[in-house]
Amino acid sequence: MRYSVDDLLTLMSVLRDAEQGCPWDIKQDWDSIVPHTIEEAYEVADAIERRAFDELPGELGDLLFQVVYYAQFSAEEQRFDFHDIVDTLTAKMVRRHPHVFPDGTLASRRPPGVSAEDVQTEHVNSRWEALKANERAERAQHTAPSVLDDVPRTLPALSRAAKLSKRAARVGFDWPDASGVLDKIREELAEVEEALAEGNQQHVQEEVGDLLFAVTNLARTVGADPERCLRSTNTKFERRFRYVEGKLAADARPLADASLDEMESHWQAAKAQEKTFTP
Repeated sequence: MRYSVDDLLTLMSVLRDAEQGCPWDIKQDWDSIVPHTIEEAYEVADAIERRAFDELPGELGDLLFQVVYYAQFSAEEQRFDFHDIVDTLTAKMVRRHPHVFPDGTLASRRPPGVSAEDVQTEHVNSRWEALKANERAERAQHTAPSVLDDVPRTLPALSRAAKLSKRAARVGFDWPDASGVLDKIREELAEVEEALAEGNQQHVQEEVGDLLFAVTNLARTVGADPERCLRSTNTKFERRFRYVEGKLAADARPLADASLDEMESHWQAAKAQEKTFTP
């Protein structure tokens, strides 16, 4: 027997039952679950990056469970339930894809003989952005609308920087090419050096933040995802440093006793080894 979505919703309802439920689940609320949601999203990304597809059903299930949690909280407060989430999502996606659902209904389709390649990508993207802009405007009826509306504040800082700069670039607030961003990076780096010379730690932190934001803009300008770039570099650093640790351990050299020159030598060997195995 295979469990269904309805079984999952029943499970959550029982877990939250005041008399028969789990003490840990009962005491959870909107705010306490948010860190778990973020963590589960990263675990999905990690499994995909490692191509650990055998782990992916479990990780995706953990992420789905977070949605079920929020749906249960809301149902208990008589706000909305899981089925409202599904309905809202489906309606929004149908609305945002008029090139796929021309009549604005899930049952409608493009005319026979018209393929996805026949649809102008530029037109589709502009239509998509216009629809999203209208949705943002509807949500911001009581406040001054901004192109930066609905960029989540809880995103990792690097990802949020990329989204903020991308939104600003759509309305022309951008450099014409990558060379302009490189000039900005050099400018920000010089300001970091000036702040260091001043010895003002708060100013240093501010300027380092400006430098990171400029580098994030460079990634966006060249079509790279800064979060993915940094994750890749983190993996590379970890791999090389573990190589250094392994070589020192093989020589019975405690890491704390090794000189920087020794560690650098093994580091360069790790880099050379990677180049040897590069296809």
